[in-house]
Amino acid sequence: MNPISMHDASAPVFAKMLGNMLSWLEAAKAHAEAKKFATDVYLTLRLAPDMLPFTKQIQIASDAAKGCIARLSGQEPPKFEDNEATLDELIERIRKTRDYVLSVPAAAVNGSEGREITIPRRVGEPLKFDGSTYLRHFALPNFYFHATTTYALLRHAGVPLGKTDYLGG
Repeated sequence: MNPISMHDASAPVFAKMLGNMLSWLEAAKAHAEAKKFATDVYLTLRLAPDMLPFTKQIQIASDAAKGCIARLSGQEPPKFEDNEATLDELIERIRKTRDYVLSVPAAAVNGSEGREITIPRRVGEPLKFDGSTYLRHFALPNFYFHATTTYALLRHAGVPLGKTDYLGG
């Protein structure tokens, strides 16, 4: 059995789930149209009053994916403005994120297991990881947390999604 490369453990994983997220948002648009309500309703969804809203969940998932690939490849993550105000703008953000993730060559990511990764924080010292630990114990869990929350918010809003929609076909 061949060991999995850093690229194979990251870029295609992010790209697949980002593609699934695009499908969820398209399903949300269809649901809103069928039920005759504006898609803007989704943008402020929360499961609890103190959690970040739907829009922020997608922005953070996007940041986690593009940030991971950039850091593993030794680049600065692309900056997005975090100003999406419509479902279509969130769809475009996910597409741009997926395109970026897929644009970074495997050779730029592979071999990054030992690369020092530093994550700035708003308060306190930055987090420091080696590339392998960063991918497995920070970037992927953070990405999946926000992707799963996006899915759960849409399900809670009645969008007809199931486990196969989460996992993708």
